[in-house]
Amino acid sequence: MDYKKLQNGSDIRGVALEGIEGQNVNLTEEVCRNIGRGFALWLKEKLGKHAGIRVAVGRDSRLSGPALCAWICSAMVEQGIDVTDFGMASTPAMFMSTVTEGYRFDGSVMITASHLPFNRNGFKFFTEKGGLESADIKQILAYAASDEQTGMAAGSLSSSEFMDAYSNILVEKVRQATGENMPLEGFRVVVDAGNGAGGFYVDKVLKPLGANTTGSRYLDPDGSFPNHIPNPENAEAMESITQAVKENSADLGIIFDTDVDRAGAVLSDGSELNRNRIIAMLAAILLREYPGTTIVTDSITSTGLAKFIEEKGGVHHRFKRGYRNVINESVRLNNMGQDSQLAIETSGHGALKENYFLDDGAYLVTKLLIELARGKKEGYTLESLIATLEEPAESLEFRMNILLEDFKSYGQQVIDELTAYAASQPGWSLAPSNYEGVRVNLDEDHGNGWFLLRLSLHDPLLPLNIESNSVGGGKIIAAELATFISRYDKLESSKLTDFAK
Repeated sequence: MDYKKLQNGSDIRGVALEGIEGQNVNLTEEVCRNIGRGFALWLKEKLGKHAGIRVAVGRDSRLSGPALCAWICSAMVEQGIDVTDFGMASTPAMFMSTVTEGYRFDGSVMITASHLPFNRNGFKFFTEKGGLESADIKQILAYAASDEQTGMAAGSLSSSEFMDAYSNILVEKVRQATGENMPLEGFRVVVDAGNGAGGFYVDKVLKPLGANTTGSRYLDPDGSFPNHIPNPENAEAMESITQAVKENSADLGIIFDTDVDRAGAVLSDGSELNRNRIIAMLAAILLREYPGTTIVTDSITSTGLAKFIEEKGGVHHRFKRGYRNVINESVRLNNMGQDSQLAIETSGHGALKENYFLDDGAYLVTKLLIELARGKKEGYTLESLIATLEEPAESLEFRMNILLEDFKSYGQQVIDELTAYAASQPGWSLAPSNYEGVRVNLDEDHGNGWFLLRLSLHDPLLPLNIESNSVGGGKIIAAELATFISRYDKLESSKLTDFAK
């Protein structure tokens, strides 16, 4: 077993169930037990403790979750860890178990593969300092591949639950912010959990705050995901929550991904609140609370969002794709003395300084609930907070496969040569302060927008994002780019060139 192939950035992911042709199970009992042993070794080394190490374990609704949980828990107990199985939980809750008074576990494990298909699963790890980094996962997998043992006497295994305590934190936050015990009385808020782990939000957060949640759907955990993929970026999923809002005349609709570290929303007028729009909404809220703060985003956010943040008195810091990248950059800025309250990707991964820089979808939408209640008292709506956001007329993405084993050097060559080419093209200008790939602004005669070409974080492909402020501008930009891109025979660019014709 090549354990290195299980690493996905700062997570471990693999195939846990048969059922999709060509995808063989690699998260076997032996592999999962070795990963548990690897985490035990890593914790022992990091903590410098030889006994009494406590770890909490939770899982989302995936069908393979109970088996993976049993295997990793058993392995950690054998290595001397005192393990508490929390059963069904969310990823953010598992981090909170390391910092919440009365719990304060030395580490925690979340068994999840986010929005991936039913046959996939994986592990996320936390300590009180937050989610583990890529280098930490590499070390855990190296331990898993070895025969090394902790040498500690066997630990213990117990069962408990944490979602009540976690939910109470969110409920109390809303009550303290609004000064009311039932601030959502008179509001209808619907949730679509997509049969993931997010169904708790209705009974444990919304109802205690007084909300009418009639019309919520797919709250029961079901790892076969029979209704739609739990993913705020998925068109079918967003259509589902939009339909729920319209059918029930709801004031707000909320949708979570499987493990609740991401969220999207739908406003009362049926408009989606995701990608640039949810970033703008949170920026508007935080810039009122923390004037002048810096909002760190990934690289594909729009020009209109940058203008919106600046008009609200904030600083927009566009950085690299990858939720750990934006979080770490925001932390770095704060350490340098530059206040940064929000790190967020267009995927919906958002982390706030006030909440341990934890990417927590439930916390993000809880901020929206506070605004919903405040707006009613002060005479404004959620929609009004982003009324001045300029949105592109067209937004396109092309994912071009690189047909080489050494894809990174080839992809970088394309980016470097495009950078040089862009500098000499009329109507093109290289975007300043760009940290990933090449981003180019184009004037009104050349498409009236921008494009970004970058290397994928993990896969052999070059994603190309195009936005235009004019109808038809996307095709103009694509046509100008296709002239350059088509010269690379190891780049699968037919979708771009066909679109540009």
